[in-house]
Amino acid sequence: MMRPLRLVAVSGGLQQSSKSTVLAKHLLSLVAKAVPCDVRLISIGQRVPQLAGTIFRTQLPSLLEQELAAVEQADILIVATPVFRGSYTGMFKHFFDFIKQDALVDKPILLAATGGSQRHALMIDHQLRPLFSFFQARTLPLGVYATDTDFADGCLRNEALLERAQLAVEKGLPMIELACRATTCADLEAVAA
Repeated sequence: MMRPLRLVAVSGGLQQSSKSTVLAKHLLSLVAKAVPCDVRLISIGQRVPQLAGTIFRTQLPSLLEQELAAVEQADILIVATPVFRGSYTGMFKHFFDFIKQDALVDKPILLAATGGSQRHALMIDHQLRPLFSFFQARTLPLGVYATDTDFADGCLRNEALLERAQLAVEKGLPMIELACRATTCADLEAVAA
């Protein structure tokens, strides 16, 4: 029997009620409806005191080490970050600086970002996509970008954005299904060994 996929979302939002976290949770739910998976959300904002000033992975507390391992062992990743001065936040990048270089090879990753206006919508393609290309990950074809006007009362409310998020997941399903098959094959090989 195939195990559920390990689906991990990383939110680069630095505030408690981060729009990036709300967007990441929504994307988690959409993917979880499409394929059976175990879901985990990692909020970098909660880890800033442990991340800031840390240079080596061996200096990180065990909880952060477990979160890094969860990202490295995930079958599918969702990353969402606020836009800060035209790019992802420094803490978001610092978190991924600790990820082993080969850990994300061929891993499907759904890219998402939040910003104050549409002016930064291309950040997904000009900042996030190159970062995960370095890791040789398979970024899904459509990213999801949300502005402040897409939220109301701490929830996503814009119908066009909700449709875009659904479309991003649907367009990414072929890559996600490849991850399912690869996981099944690896599970079968492990049982046979």
